[in-house]
Amino acid sequence: MTVRSLALASSILALSLADAQAQCRLPDHGTARAAVVPDGRTIVLEDGREILLAGIESAPAWREAQPELARRVLGRPLTLKGLSRQADRYGRLTAFVAAGDADKPVQYALLRDGLVRAAGAGEWPGCRTELLSEERKARAARLGLWSDPGYDIGRADDPAAIATGRGQFAMIEGQVLSVRDSGGTIYVNFGQRWSEDFTATIPKRLEGRFTSANLNLRSLAGRRVRIRGVIEERGGPWIEAETPEQIETD
Repeated sequence: MTVRSLALASSILALSLADAQAQCRLPDHGTARAAVVPDGRTIVLEDGREILLAGIESAPAWREAQPELARRVLGRPLTLKGLSRQADRYGRLTAFVAAGDADKPVQYALLRDGLVRAAGAGEWPGCRTELLSEERKARAARLGLWSDPGYDIGRADDPAAIATGRGQFAMIEGQVLSVRDSGGTIYVNFGQRWSEDFTATIPKRLEGRFTSANLNLRSLAGRRVRIRGVIEERGGPWIEAETPEQIETD
């Protein structure tokens, strides 16, 4: 094999390894059956465990997700994948759930039909990438909740409207004015008045995650950006981003 052929083979191998690492590979944690599906993101199992579907966020007022999730999981054997070790403060375990002989967890189908939104944060980075891809397809096709103006992506230049969703998951879009460091935090500013305008924050200790994902936070200044996460309020409204998948650029 020539040096050029060896270099080409090495490049192909490196790309293949990168693709494999980016894929959603989840460990199995046994099978179960659903007893009740109370909403579009929660499954109560026959053994009493309450499962919160990982990697997605439901829209509380969008009621079409619950019957579709129920249709897919009730009466079918379920495989729990990537089950969390500890319950949240409400006693729920997070997991990906595959129904019957399906290869993919039900999260993919719910996103594909536009019934839920991708969370962006959480474990399993490869899964976040794939889930976001499914959401983008539904968003582009205006399927499900993406056809409802009430679920449009929020505008960063309307902080008063953003603040009304405090404590809720949201997607906010706008042009970044500046990116600044202060103490242990990186601030992605969408306005000049920190006490009123919308801001995204990133803990400086996590900057390496974004760099590894080829996302230079300093390069966001002047670009149009979408941020997803839970709305908080400290002065103006803000979202903390802990993973690169929470930030989308055009």
